[in-house]
Amino acid sequence: MEVKENVPNGELSTRVHVLDGPTNPMVTPLLTDLYQFTMAYAYWKAGKHHERAVFDLYFRKNPFGGEYTIFAGLEECIRFIANFKLTAEEISFIRESLPSSCEDGFYDYLRGIDCSDVEVYSVSEGSVVFPKVPLLRIEGPIAVVQLLETPFVNLVNYPSLVATNAARHRFVAGKSKMLLEFGLRRAQGPDGGIGASKYCYIGGFDATSNVAAGRLFGIPLRGTHSHAFVSSFMSPDEIIDKSLHSRDGSSICEDFVSLVQTWLSKIQWSNSLRGVFGETNQSELAAFMSYALAFPNTFLALVDTYDVIRSGIPNFCAVALALSDLGYKAVGIRLDSGDLAYLSCEARKFFLTIEKEFGMSGFGKMSITASNDLNEETLDALNKQGHEVDAFGIGTNLVTCYAQAALGCVFKLVEINNQPRIKLSEDVSKVSIPCKKRCYRLHGKEGYPLVDIITGEKEPSPKVGERILCRHPFNESKRAYVVPQRVEELLKCYWPGNSGKPREDLPPLKEIRERCIKQLEQMRPDHMRRLNPTPYKVSVSGKLYDFIHFLWLNEAPVGELQ
Repeated sequence: MEVKENVPNGELSTRVHVLDGPTNPMVTPLLTDLYQFTMAYAYWKAGKHHERAVFDLYFRKNPFGGEYTIFAGLEECIRFIANFKLTAEEISFIRESLPSSCEDGFYDYLRGIDCSDVEVYSVSEGSVVFPKVPLLRIEGPIAVVQLLETPFVNLVNYPSLVATNAARHRFVAGKSKMLLEFGLRRAQGPDGGIGASKYCYIGGFDATSNVAAGRLFGIPLRGTHSHAFVSSFMSPDEIIDKSLHSRDGSSICEDFVSLVQTWLSKIQWSNSLRGVFGETNQSELAAFMSYALAFPNTFLALVDTYDVIRSGIPNFCAVALALSDLGYKAVGIRLDSGDLAYLSCEARKFFLTIEKEFGMSGFGKMSITASNDLNEETLDALNKQGHEVDAFGIGTNLVTCYAQAALGCVFKLVEINNQPRIKLSEDVSKVSIPCKKRCYRLHGKEGYPLVDIITGEKEPSPKVGERILCRHPFNESKRAYVVPQRVEELLKCYWPGNSGKPREDLPPLKEIRERCIKQLEQMRPDHMRRLNPTPYKVSVSGKLYDFIHFLWLNEAPVGELQ
């Protein structure tokens, strides 16, 4: 679908945006629950299908026992509605799936629908968000918007969950560590793997092993070799071409294998390392040499196939030193088993000894990467124990969101034909906040966000320096005055339909990632901590509070005692 955009003076721009469809071709209008089509038919049958409705998409509780969430998935939602159109084959399938009593006119109606009369207002992707605050507000003909419910919830739920999981891992690991997403093989199917790579990058990870995600989204790729590569070699005799040009191309080493063996002997008999290890595993050494010959500029070795201290590290050092003679700089090692804190510290000591013993400046800072079913708790434990790991490769627990299966987004009707609607429940946390709303983030004098406030659409915007009453939506006694030093409006128009309103551009992935990192840095530390974080306050204006409770009393049945 073509998207025209307003220019600042209000005249319609001739510039046209054409949005590609969703990344996953499975995301079509049929990626929905059957009851969305049965409701669409019932709306059509009742003549209500064109009535203007407003829905909010939000969640009720932050995941992983924390007090914040990262919003992700917006771009895929906009791509979806930009290309929303039922094909003849899809309509035929719907006809087969619905009762035969459904009238032909409904299928004629389905042939003509798209999202040109739908408007979508959203929080910017990559933002830190909180329960009850609408992530998206969707306005349009009720039957059409109802068909968007399930795909929108699907396209926001997992992305926001995994981006939050990534952000939590980043918080525990610290800013200085490199985080690598290694989850493709353990993800829930191909789409779970692709989505995890994208949204972990938004959440603060630096790179992925997923080649397809690297191509689709421009995410940096990282990877070395597996244990299979190491164990596939039997001896250095298997290496046929032993030559390696120097990095500057000025000379050639005809026998790189002999150069490595010489360095291994020097290490073994050096004053500082004599007796630390004996004979190393020669098949492992052969694998390392072969890999270095293939990738002399990016040599990183997996050192735990046989024995980290007695074989893996000395073998790696011998190859790294030989590369150094030819002008190359090895990257480092990866540990994939054992006591990661202890092994990383021992490896660092070994590297520092090599640096001192042979005058190899910088060798002690050789990178150490750790993997092996890492999670948030493991990272925290390593920090407490003390370690020398520079980079973490994290897979299963990250991409499967093992600590929590779903975020629990909901999609609730809040207004129809300009009439506010409310959903009631005996569980107060499930009561919806009615009417079309605007949302603001109020910042205090220290720059931290203090509170998010939800107001009615036509209420005046909060102003800097103005004293504002913020009320808990459902608890009468919880209220506070706030004098904001900065006011940020959260909901922006990302899909204007045919309303003629200006449209926010969808930013590139790196910009979304930068927003996420910046917003997390701006949060108050007590909201971010792993254990017993302080809940962030989400409030409503005094006027909206009064209206919620008026509508609640008006809609709730009155019991009768007998």
